[in-house]
Amino acid sequence: MSIFKAYDIRGLVPEELDEEKSYRIGRALAVFLEAERVVVGHDMRGSSEALRSALVKGLTENGCDVTKIGLSTTSMSYFAGVAGGYDGSVMITASHNPGHYNGLKICREMAIPVSGVTGLAEIEKLVESPLPGGSGRGRVEERDYREPYLRQLLSFAGKGRKLKVVMDCGNGMGGLLAADVAERLDLEAIPMYWELDGSFPHHEANPLVPENTADLQQRVRETGADLGVAFDGDADRVMFVDETGERISADLMTALIASDLLKGCPGAKILYDLRSSRVVPEVIRASGGEAICSRVGHAFIKSQMRQVNSAFAGELSGHYYFRANHFIDCGFFALIQVVNLLRTKGKPVSELMLPLRKYFSTGEINSKVSSVSVVLARLEARYSGAAISHLDGLSVEYDDWWFNVRPSNTEPLLRLNLEAASLEEMERRRDELLAAIRGVDP
Repeated sequence: MSIFKAYDIRGLVPEELDEEKSYRIGRALAVFLEAERVVVGHDMRGSSEALRSALVKGLTENGCDVTKIGLSTTSMSYFAGVAGGYDGSVMITASHNPGHYNGLKICREMAIPVSGVTGLAEIEKLVESPLPGGSGRGRVEERDYREPYLRQLLSFAGKGRKLKVVMDCGNGMGGLLAADVAERLDLEAIPMYWELDGSFPHHEANPLVPENTADLQQRVRETGADLGVAFDGDADRVMFVDETGERISADLMTALIASDLLKGCPGAKILYDLRSSRVVPEVIRASGGEAICSRVGHAFIKSQMRQVNSAFAGELSGHYYFRANHFIDCGFFALIQVVNLLRTKGKPVSELMLPLRKYFSTGEINSKVSSVSVVLARLEARYSGAAISHLDGLSVEYDDWWFNVRPSNTEPLLRLNLEAASLEEMERRRDELLAAIRGVDP
């Protein structure tokens, strides 16, 4: 299986990704970007520094100057690329994957992501081709973007009552910034797993999986905190927990943030991914905004945001994107917005979320199939009387329920998201769809 994925490069180390492969990626990237200057950051995994060194060697041998920013969140590497006016940026990380994985997240200028459809496939071909002689020797410098990035983030922080917040960094890169963000936000922070440790000794740094926030939920209840937050391994995603210890789905948090943001920019365009609850576009429109549905994936969302000049976008995976932050997805920026909102509202999170919990959803359910195309075709024929969309997989809309089925980018899986107006209808339709997906598999 290729390490060149839909949105980044990622694989097992050293079986799939090693220093030689990273070096060749560096050579290929310099050619593909036609770059003179590239900024490179890395996470805390045991393999990251060696992969970074090999990548830098490849870049400089093709005449590209490299600025190393050291340990970094992915969002900080994006920011450095923008703030420094670089031709591109690379972050060495495997995000939420276990410690024996690593990878690269690549951007053009202005933090524009390079995805499978905008360049990773071409880079892969260059990596697999014979390498020509290097075109020159680029220079290497080191620069610390930590403080400039913190100043950028905290420039959006407001004032208000002191909040008690449990912050679970999952031993990932969030621990690099958590203490400074908490202090400058004037939070009473309760730390969980802030130590940088690429073996992730406490739990996988993927807060989208409920079992990975169990410790956080318990700590929120034990301490009487106002809010709980969990960052993924490279801190570009965040999930929230209310003061009762209940998880808040990212689509509902998107609706809450959007309703508050629209007070300052009425009529703004807000993007939401097509797996989101119907309450999201309802709240955006009721708050005076223009709701725009987007396909899943940060590369697609960022591109669409730029095309329509969207002020904000939220994705069910816990990515939150802000125009004010150069369209960058950043867990800490989202945290700052939520803290500002809570201080303004003066109400507990659960009370603010209550009006948004009006529908019943399945969450994402995966089914292994032998033929993705056959199953999708049969589903479309079965539900042909509904409103049909092919924006991303198959979306089917009825008045009182809807579903989306999307193929995985890497496995023979179909991912089902379904929502209905009642719990009974949701459960009935869920069972009906799962039987159809799994039963028609040839």
